[in-house]
Amino acid sequence: MNKNAFYLGAFVALSMQAGKSLAQTDATGKPLDYRVITTAVPFLGITPDARSAGLGDAGVSLSGDQNAIYWNPGRLARVNKSMGGSVSISPWLRGLGVNDVYLGFLSGYYKPNAQSAIGLGFTYFNLGSIQMTDQAGQNLGTLNPNEFAICPTYSRVLSKNLSLGVGIKYFHSNLTGSVSSVSGQSRPANSVAVDLGMYYNKDISIGGNPANFAFGLAFSNIGPKISYTDDNRRDFIPSTLRLGPALTLELDAYNKVTFVTDIAKTLVPTPDSVPSSASDKGWIEGMAESLYKAPDGFKEKMQELMIGGGVEYWYDNQFAVRGGYFHESANKGNRKYFTAGIGIRYQTFGLDFAYLLPVQSNHPLAETLRFSLLFDMNLAKSEESITEKASGPGAQ
Repeated sequence: MNKNAFYLGAFVALSMQAGKSLAQTDATGKPLDYRVITTAVPFLGITPDARSAGLGDAGVSLSGDQNAIYWNPGRLARVNKSMGGSVSISPWLRGLGVNDVYLGFLSGYYKPNAQSAIGLGFTYFNLGSIQMTDQAGQNLGTLNPNEFAICPTYSRVLSKNLSLGVGIKYFHSNLTGSVSSVSGQSRPANSVAVDLGMYYNKDISIGGNPANFAFGLAFSNIGPKISYTDDNRRDFIPSTLRLGPALTLELDAYNKVTFVTDIAKTLVPTPDSVPSSASDKGWIEGMAESLYKAPDGFKEKMQELMIGGGVEYWYDNQFAVRGGYFHESANKGNRKYFTAGIGIRYQTFGLDFAYLLPVQSNHPLAETLRFSLLFDMNLAKSEESITEKASGPGAQ
């Protein structure tokens, strides 16, 4: 195998494990992550925006805003202005001393009427640069692997409390350019996937104070397997089911607090003792099997659930403080970390910041920061802005 083949494997491994913790073993020496579910193009599952990042990576049931395109397209019809967008940036793997890897996310929406909204999201993942050499150490040039996805969405209000949305996503993953290895000629991967989302919210009263309950359900990255080589091996993409509630309480005219929880399940078969078994399955069969089948049965299925949640406090609709926690089983990747963030709103603009605090020391996700700049416009003066609504009693 030449060095190019080595870099192919190295970058695929980096991409697949970008959010996983370092390997650990139990008292018997068995790896704790012995059946971790890995996929191709895992950048599609990285939290892009700072608001949800500050809430333990929860966002399926938050109020309609610029970043609903990523979390739940059903939320998008609930935005309260006619036009808006956001720009988010996140340096990635700083805990490993990497300085040129980052995730960028752009989103925008337009509401042609009160019942519907169209949106567009663009994700770009830059994996830095490497110097390519052959087995003899000869310089073969510099490689700049990168990935991107573009997702137009449409969302519509079906009733006073219910809205649905759909997104069609095209993605491109270029990890090695075109190099040869013992397994064949490598090439960039291109494919499409679908996002589906449902969002329900209802104004209620708790203890005589205004409140709002919301529930979100979303299927993300539903699509066929992809390949980076000209052989027969194809890999699953990170198809994900995500659901969860949110509750917003208006304490008084100036103070509001939101509690939010997401439960997520990767719709990819559990690896078993036969390495080729998962790769032989079709993507639809694999998604169905991921919901009920695992070598250790129901107990292992429950370990595959990822849970994130947090609390968001707003003062006067202008300043927010956020905190959250994300949990993943030690047998399924062992990501466990606290999150913190703040938000500032002024007229039609907003800024969000988030910081990740891993439970473990020397964690590859340590020092992860996210920044989001938001704007909205073209709303009648009598209406409430998206950023105000995001923290109000009718939003999560």
